[in-house]
This record gives sequence, C-alpha cells and structure tokens, in this order.
Amino acid sequence: MLPVRALLLAAGTGSRLRPFTEILPKCLMPIKGRPLLEYWLCTLYQNGIKDVLVNMHHLYQSIDAYLDRQQFSNWVRGVYEPELLGTAGTLYANMPHLQRHTTLLAHADNWCQCNFQEFLEFHLNYRPAGTIMTMMTFRTCTPTACGIVEIDDRGVVENFYEKVSDPPNNLANGAVYLLESEVLTWLAKRPPVRDFSTEILPKLLGQIATWENTQIHRDIGTIDALLAAQHDSQPDLC
Repeated sequence: MLPVRALLLAAGTGSRLRPFTEILPKCLMPIKGRPLLEYWLCTLYQNGIKDVLVNMHHLYQSIDAYLDRQQFSNWVRGVYEPELLGTAGTLYANMPHLQRHTTLLAHADNWCQCNFQEFLEFHLNYRPAGTIMTMMTFRTCTPTACGIVEIDDRGVVENFYEKVSDPPNNLANGAVYLLESEVLTWLAKRPPVRDFSTEILPKLLGQIATWENTQIHRDIGTIDALLAAQHDSQPDLC
C-alpha cells in the first residue's frame, strides 16, 4: 500500500437539517460538544494519516475558519468548490494530489466509530487478491434509503443497489473507501463523472473488497439522527 492521503467530503448543503444548516455546515454539527469534522480529523491523525484535503461549498467560510487552527496546520487543507462537483467529480478534480497514493475517500457528514486501524490493516494485508479498493459497510435498519451491496464468499462486491424499493439485504455502503492508484488511473481515462455510487462502483464489480463496521455508523443528515448521535459513546480525541 502506498502512503495514505485523505479526501474528506464536506461540501453538502445539509437540506434535511435546516434550519440548523443555515447557521453551521453539516460537517460542523456538534456531537457531545465537538464538531463532527473534528472526530474525523482526530481519527485520521491517530492512525498516521497526516495529509488531508477537505472539500467545501456550503458555508465554506465557517469550515475554512475552523481548519485555520494550530492543531490542523501543515496537514489539513480546505478545497473550495464554487459549484458542487459530486463525489466522483471532487475525486477527479483533486486527482493530481492523490494519484500516486492510497486514497481514503470519506463522507465527513457521517458519524462513524470503528476500529479504524483494523480497517486500514485489512486493506493493506488481507483484502482479496485482484481488488483495488475497500468499501466500509454496515448493517442498516433502513435499507431502502441506502446503497446495498451483495458480496461473494470472499467479501467482494458482486452487485450494488442504490436506494431501491426492494433491496436484497441490509448490508449497506458506508461511503468510506480506501482506493488504490488503479482506481484513479481508471477514472483518468474516462470523461469526468459526478456520482461515485452510480457511475463508478457498478463499473468495478468484482474489484471492490468490503470491511464491515460493526460499531456505529450514522448519517446525521436528519435532526432525529443528529439527536441520536448525542447518546452514542464518545471516542478519545487527539
């Protein structure tokens, strides 16, 4: 595995969290008094990932001001998008910085608690031969609202269903990925795309390993989910 660089996606408008997101961007929503983005950055730092891009759009000035703290200097940088590019579009736009590295791509508006070191080690040492990325998965109680995966006996994705009315199971895509440089090479040879789930994942079936997070994985995109997160256990912060 090449040295890891991270791209945290934090540009969304958070429309389901209004009116809260008229004041703060979704990634800065507090969980037990600390911004969600801080948990992500501390997790990365504690696991040796110290080259991080954070894409910004909605209320980007607040995110930029937050990142302008001494604890993030020299290893975290905000990247402003005047127009939303989509997950794949953001990856494409930042390809020169990421190309020769393993890339951690994560939606930083998810509340994710897991053994992150185990996730990294699985990708490095244990993912099945022939796979060029690892997808974090989790079990969801609302499978119709998620991207659902079917895996083979090696844990490799063989089918993907993005928010369908009759999903085959409840094993959901957690939107946290480790990508080898082959993924970016594949992307560079194609016209720019926007949506990672519908325009990239279905094209890489058979090459996507999975690692299941059995702890906490929440999309805090609704007020109820944000409130529920306040009752979850809190990890150690850096």
